[in-house]
Amino acid sequence: MSGHEKINYVELPAADLAATKQFYSRVFGWVFADYGPDYIAFANSGLDGGFYRAKTHSAVADGAALVVLYSKDLAQTESKIVAAGGKVVKPVFSFPGGRRFHFTDPNGNELAVWSEQ
Repeated sequence: MSGHEKINYVELPAADLAATKQFYSRVFGWVFADYGPDYIAFANSGLDGGFYRAKTHSAVADGAALVVLYSKDLAQTESKIVAAGGKVVKPVFSFPGGRRFHFTDPNGNELAVWSEQ
């Protein structure tokens, strides 16, 4: 059930929807539903969302919002991302409350993963 005036859904650009589905399902276990040739929705991610076909990408340096995922095992998640074709663009660093790293997906979208440890 959606909460009144709460974040409900997030959408990101993706040039290659097939590669997007393969990457996120392999690394994070997300599930996808196709909505025509230019849109895929995802679930099983903590917050539902989608990817729309676009030639652009989401990057913090360009002022985009940063989607941050949680991991109980930061090193294991980083290894899965790299093995699936993602790229670490900001190595693991400490911050008050934990550690995190930033990565890009096959479309160049920048996301982050954090852990308390």
